[in-house]
Amino acid sequence: MSDQAYPTTPQVDSAARNIIIVASQYNPRFTDGLVNSAQNELAKLLPHANIQVHRVPGAFEIPVIVETVCQQAQKPDAVIALGVIIRGSTAHADLIAATITDSLQRSATTHLIPVIHEVLLLDNEKQAEERALGSQINRGIESAQAASSMIQVFDQLA
Repeated sequence: MSDQAYPTTPQVDSAARNIIIVASQYNPRFTDGLVNSAQNELAKLLPHANIQVHRVPGAFEIPVIVETVCQQAQKPDAVIALGVIIRGSTAHADLIAATITDSLQRSATTHLIPVIHEVLLLDNEKQAEERALGSQINRGIESAQAASSMIQVFDQLA
């Protein structure tokens, strides 16, 4: 097994694939890094796929757009949810993160569409930098790899 969490060259026919990225605008330095990394990795893994990005004000707004795209007549092959929540001195961040997780999982299981959850709950900006902008742990790259892998699994089941 390689050092990467997901295979970098899955056997997926990328033609006519529809991938939706829903990303928060909040903490833009980090969320932009996640989006850019995901798009670049998707371009390598699924070079002919149609990739659409929808930006929302904050992490809390991500699930409603994910649910909306899952209900569209042209269902996406995968949805990637990207955001960065940095804990403060109250429980607010933990409550938001738990709600997002529940909502994203419900959309995935209701519509049988892979929803890749990379709305990160972190303690500080150093952790955000490592996971959104770093080269060793980059959740944007990993989200694209997970989406590609899940598309492959769904293809095998079809």
